[in-house]
Amino acid sequence: MTLSLDRTWQPVALCRGNHSHLFFPPSAQERKEERERREARAKSICQICPVRSQCLDYAMEIREPYGIWGGFTESERRQLPAAAAV
Repeated sequence: MTLSLDRTWQPVALCRGNHSHLFFPPSAQERKEERERREARAKSICQICPVRSQCLDYAMEIREPYGIWGGFTESERRQLPAAAAV
């Protein structure tokens, strides 16, 4: 497998800038309800992002362990390869 570390899509990603804090957990502990709200807001941004598929492909390729990428959380991304194999 050859890793393609192409990041040319990142400058147009809607997660950049003022909303970037939504895509990764804070350094302090957050309550379940806070996490769910943050993740829902991040995913709603992903839904309209023009580079969502490139983002998800990148995260899957590098096995990104943190944050929301392409509209999927860490645990959701871990389930994707298993779902694709079925």
